[in-house]
Amino acid sequence: MAGYSDTRQDHLRRLRRIEGQLRGLQRMVEEDRYCIDILTQVSAADRALRSFSLALLEEHMAHCVADATAKGGAEAAAKIKEASDAIARLVRS
Repeated sequence: MAGYSDTRQDHLRRLRRIEGQLRGLQRMVEEDRYCIDILTQVSAADRALRSFSLALLEEHMAHCVADATAKGGAEAAAKIKEASDAIARLVRS
């Protein structure tokens, strides 16, 4: 079971909102809107995705990583490495 199972519907709502923002960006380009206005919306969509990513990462740490560390062993080390790699990817982007 995924760590976000309890908040799955909330996550889906957030992703649908982000999807709407991206469609709005497409419309703005189709309508030849001013570049700075489009860039402002790109920034908002980027912030929304980052916020979603951080929420999902927090749930992963609280559930998947915490469960694995409670069991110990190789699985714990693997989950910690996996989470660390995910954080590194988020920081780089």
